[in-house]
Amino acid sequence: MSCNYAEGLSDYDNKGVLGIPERFDDDEEIQKKCRQLADWLLTAKRVVVHTGAGISTSAGIPDFRGPNGVWTLEEKGEKPSMDISFNEAVPTKTHMALKSLIRAGYVHYIVTQNIDGLHLKSGIDRKYLSELHGNYFLEQCTKCKRQFVRATQAPTVGQKLTGNLCPGTKSARACRGGQLIDNILDWEHDLPDKDLDMAYWNATLADVNITLGTTLQIVPAGSLPFRNKKYGGKTVICNLQPTKHDKKADLVIATYVDAILEKVCKFLGVEIEEYKVEDDPTKKVPCDMEWTIPAQNVKQMEKEYDAKIKELNKKRKAGLLGKKEENCDDLKNLPKKKKKEEIS
Repeated sequence: MSCNYAEGLSDYDNKGVLGIPERFDDDEEIQKKCRQLADWLLTAKRVVVHTGAGISTSAGIPDFRGPNGVWTLEEKGEKPSMDISFNEAVPTKTHMALKSLIRAGYVHYIVTQNIDGLHLKSGIDRKYLSELHGNYFLEQCTKCKRQFVRATQAPTVGQKLTGNLCPGTKSARACRGGQLIDNILDWEHDLPDKDLDMAYWNATLADVNITLGTTLQIVPAGSLPFRNKKYGGKTVICNLQPTKHDKKADLVIATYVDAILEKVCKFLGVEIEEYKVEDDPTKKVPCDMEWTIPAQNVKQMEKEYDAKIKELNKKRKAGLLGKKEENCDDLKNLPKKKKKEEIS
């Protein structure tokens, strides 16, 4: 169960602000805001979506800081009544809408803090996804560092040995003696370099960053959606609870994320795919598909990012940068050792 995931982590007191009351926009306002968001997606060249625990609550998985979240109730000595095993959970309408929007070309990348594996189960390609805090349905080889899909959730958390050996792939030999560990970060672990690099580059260059179901309290995940502000990009916050970053956002939508994505897809004429078992890598036999970020995608994105930095430097020397861009000297300095427990 998802509660067991939280219980498996090391003790850590600084879990952020818990139990903030939810708020809801009225129906007319929601309709207007979703239309605005759809219009932005129509004209944007790069849209990046940042997902948190709130997109999985409709799958039966409780969030952490909501009014009935795992950590909110923990303070009261209680546990959520809504809690199923990750093995049983299936992607929500939001997960499937994001896959459909990627297919239609309206969303270009997803950055997630979630470890529930529902983005993986939806059937999206690894090249479109950064998983900053790990994935319960992955194992990683201690020797070759490749990641492989599991049929069931890992028996451990905190990057411990699972008892399995590296399976290799059809195009490469298995590691000789490479052991597998779970892919779930504990509080003291550094975020995975490739996932963080791709998240940072994509978020910084995005015309529109959209946050779904997150209070944006954990950094660096919570600060990434605002990196594009230095380029004049837009940030959209979709969350039931208010966040301390709401004033910095160009648009804030307060309602269920499933409803938001359903309306946006309707405005764009995108049909939301249904979850299909045959597209779920965890259901394939044998279940050992490789799930490593393609090296060529990392190189391509880094090249594109560097080109943008050079372009900005030229504008700076020519005195053409606006106020939002004038302090972008630090854009090249990616904080590779930011840790999951640093709460903003």
